[in-house]
Amino acid sequence: MKNRPVAPPLSRRDFLGRVGCLAGGTAAGVAFLPSGLALPSWALQEVVVETSSGRVRGATEEGVNVFKGIRYGASTAGANRWMPPVDPEPWTGVRDALAYGPPAAQGADTGSEDCLMMNVFTRGLSDGGRRPVMLWLHGGGFRNLSANSAMYDGVNLCNRGDVVVCSLNHRLNVFGYLHLGDIGGDRYRDSGNVGMLDIVHGLEWIQNNIERFGGDPSNVTIFGESGGGRKVTTLLAMPYARGLFHRAIIESGPGIRLQPRDRSTEMALQLLHELGLSRSQVERLHELPMETLLAAYDTVESRLDGAARDKGVFEQHGFVPTVGVPSLPTYAFDPVAPDISAEIPILIGTNQHELAYQARSDPKFMERTLTEEELRERLRIIAGEEADRVLETYRQVYGNDVHPAVIDVLVRSDRTYRFDSIQLAQRKAAQGRAPVWMYLFAWETPVGNGRMLAHHALELTFVFDNVVKVPGMSGGGARAAALAAKMSEAWIAFARGANPNTPHLPAWGPYQPPERATMVFNDECGVVDDPHREVRELWATM
Repeated sequence: MKNRPVAPPLSRRDFLGRVGCLAGGTAAGVAFLPSGLALPSWALQEVVVETSSGRVRGATEEGVNVFKGIRYGASTAGANRWMPPVDPEPWTGVRDALAYGPPAAQGADTGSEDCLMMNVFTRGLSDGGRRPVMLWLHGGGFRNLSANSAMYDGVNLCNRGDVVVCSLNHRLNVFGYLHLGDIGGDRYRDSGNVGMLDIVHGLEWIQNNIERFGGDPSNVTIFGESGGGRKVTTLLAMPYARGLFHRAIIESGPGIRLQPRDRSTEMALQLLHELGLSRSQVERLHELPMETLLAAYDTVESRLDGAARDKGVFEQHGFVPTVGVPSLPTYAFDPVAPDISAEIPILIGTNQHELAYQARSDPKFMERTLTEEELRERLRIIAGEEADRVLETYRQVYGNDVHPAVIDVLVRSDRTYRFDSIQLAQRKAAQGRAPVWMYLFAWETPVGNGRMLAHHALELTFVFDNVVKVPGMSGGGARAAALAAKMSEAWIAFARGANPNTPHLPAWGPYQPPERATMVFNDECGVVDDPHREVRELWATM
């Protein structure tokens, strides 16, 4: 009888997927494996950590201990809707932390109200390593997405700099940001910010548990992109978050101005109307199906989105954090930097062509058919009578050879993401109590025949050093990998010592007028003083 061939070792994900069918989703304690299934070496290692709620089991991947889906809060469904998060019930035995937990509720058949889950990537466990901790806050505005993306996998970042990488899921949209305080009474006073309070609760979990994962609770960096960047900005103005983190990185999401309390109340009334409820029927919101609430939310948000598109610019509206309540008493960085985070160093920046990502559905951009006159018409929506001055300035800075479709994207990117980031940096620098560093990501992706340029979110896999692991946006390759090494090292250096300088980058000073030093990330990185000065001065006068 011939020997049966043995299959090659599977990846961790494929292995768990196959043995999960036999063992209820866990590789631990499997007595029988399918014939021909080779046991990966990492599966021989049982990695268990005691947390404040109970023991959790992770797996080891490329020398990194990986824990996914650790419960840091109880379910937010039913009576817990729009209430501050609470600790989960302690458990006995060992719970598996081998797969990401559910994302927040966010559309038909997507997500769960039982979503308060933490992920931890670390090279050491209870070893006194006191590693810098980096908590990632995912993008998607305040509406959708999760921390579960492969782009955010922390294995490579841990191996490059021996940090502890954490990420979490939290409440979003109508479940995270429905302000009922002026309708339902004092028990709802912070209901418009419970999605942010979930993150604060996650930071408290880190303070109580991260030493067991080899981390240093006195050195925690919060970092995020797009909506995640706005979450970072918001935390910098939240009294409840004070002392829970020590550095902040804001990628393409300054979030200076969110939503005043009266506007948030108006949004809540619109939602009640859509649901056929009166002001006195707020309690019924706890009983409605998740899908019913999301459908009403989508209707209200769609109307608001249409109004914003008519203006031609991005704005914060709808179900976003509420300003003027105990959890967020003032705007973040408007008109000045918040005093409660004055000692927190900040690293902030944007991508050169942010809005190229949003413009990917516009054939006039993708096919480069936008005419100069059509460009002027679009600029009139944004700048009114100043449209000609805007176009003249951009042509002066970028030249007449740049296609009108690209100028359109540059204008919208600068008007929204970049100028607000500059304002934030200026106000932080003026405060004079902690440094702020500025960057501009200008590397243009070859994907899509180069038409997507340095678009929104492109830097993500560079920061996480995952361009080879997740090559979709960058194309992978040597060019991308070389820049990813430099950027991830800079982020790690900032997390470790509040300074992004590394031996592989030119000397980079804090952002401070009049020099306004800015690191431009590209194939050749360099520090430029006040890049595109004329554009900055243009938007400062509008």
